Amino acid sequence: MHPVAAAMPRLTALAERESVRRVVDAFEAAGHEIALVGGPVRDALLDREVHDLDLTTSARPEESAAILKPIASAMWDVGRAFGTVAVWVSGDAVEVTTYRKDAYVPSSRKPEVVFGDTLDGDLRRRDFTMNAIAVRLPSLTIVDPSDGIAAVLDRRLTTPSPAVESFDEDPLRMLRAARFTSQLGFVLDDEGVRAMTALAERIDVVSQERVREELVKLLSADRPGAGLELLVATGLADRVLPEVPALRLTRDGEHRHKDVYQHSLQVLQQAIDLEHERFPGQAPDVVLRFAALLHDIGKPATRRFEAGGLVTFHHHDIVGAKLARKRLKALRFPNIEVDRIATLIELHQRFFGYGEGAWTDSAVRRYVRDAGELLPQLHLLTRADVTTRNERKARRLASAYDDLEQRIAELVDQEELDSIRPDLDGEAIMRELGLKPGPVVGAAYRFLLETRMDEGPLGEEEAKRRLREWWASRST
Repeated sequence: MHPVAAAMPRLTALAERESVRRVVDAFEAAGHEIALVGGPVRDALLDREVHDLDLTTSARPEESAAILKPIASAMWDVGRAFGTVAVWVSGDAVEVTTYRKDAYVPSSRKPEVVFGDTLDGDLRRRDFTMNAIAVRLPSLTIVDPSDGIAAVLDRRLTTPSPAVESFDEDPLRMLRAARFTSQLGFVLDDEGVRAMTALAERIDVVSQERVREELVKLLSADRPGAGLELLVATGLADRVLPEVPALRLTRDGEHRHKDVYQHSLQVLQQAIDLEHERFPGQAPDVVLRFAALLHDIGKPATRRFEAGGLVTFHHHDIVGAKLARKRLKALRFPNIEVDRIATLIELHQRFFGYGEGAWTDSAVRRYVRDAGELLPQLHLLTRADVTTRNERKARRLASAYDDLEQRIAELVDQEELDSIRPDLDGEAIMRELGLKPGPVVGAAYRFLLETRMDEGPLGEEEAKRRLREWWASRST
């Protein structure tokens, strides 16, 4: 059966969905054209689950809002200035966008919007031919002016207009090309690659928030490597995430068979695979994925050549965490995500001494304390960071980490390790030493916490005895 014929039952089911049917009936009654467009049509052709209900119409935004208001239980603004009205109808989120044409002007960060009058014209101004397919409703007539169906079936990423014009008109489309390469497994055609390379600097006019959003979507794909490689090959990565292409210049002693860039892509993919294995069905862990991609970005700055040809990267974890913070803040990531990604990068090397010598319980406690709520993600990042081709070494490291996780589990059972506190709190310290709130109480608290980390639970009486000894030693 031809793929289009195979997709018709899926398109029919979308058209008959209560939310879509009510929207279509309302626009028809008002005398306006309406059609399914873009993602839902493409995904129906690919036999993928449809997540978005996107429609396009001849009605202007204010008319769309008036038509939708009586049937919507909620309406919100996702881009009224760009022609989009979003509503909640019969349990579904539906977006209706006016036929339009938008364009960037040099130095502008927002597209200029010109509303159009025809579906054909609207489709020809869209980003890629695979998204320039519509299904008129309720007739179920397919409209495909740019041969997008053929592109979908061939898994080719092409643009309705010349790529250099399309990307110059809306530079964000270049990042979307990389994202679709990873999400859908499509290949950008040669014309598109040349246009991305020639227009890489045009991405500078796009706001950091929109760049961040596309990078997050890219790394949320199951296999983001192809999209990242496209960004690096065309020079886009040099402008939006320059720390990643910089890794190509650095080979290290541990990973002699690959540069740090290829190692980082492999770590990212292995982290995603482990994420799916450990936490099936959960939303993509953006924090883990960015930490995996950026975990070695401190290596170029810390590379040193030692006697005998040895290459070292001392403190690349600390330097990398600082670089990641700077880049992620520039991309307007939420502060909590910046902190978590940087912490994982700072801690990612901590384990790689465990296999050479047994850690004390104190070292295990500190590992858990420093990771805090990020411990599950640190487990995955550390395991993913093993890319050696030496099978014996890989098995040894995996076994060592199995052992560490087992010891953590045992200590958690024994000591509630995830909420380690000293045996005495601040109030008890002040009562025991006759102190008022101040820096000395903090010093006493830290002393008891370190003692707890070294030796495990002391019990209240022993903790008081140790506290008095510590206090006496400070007084002499």
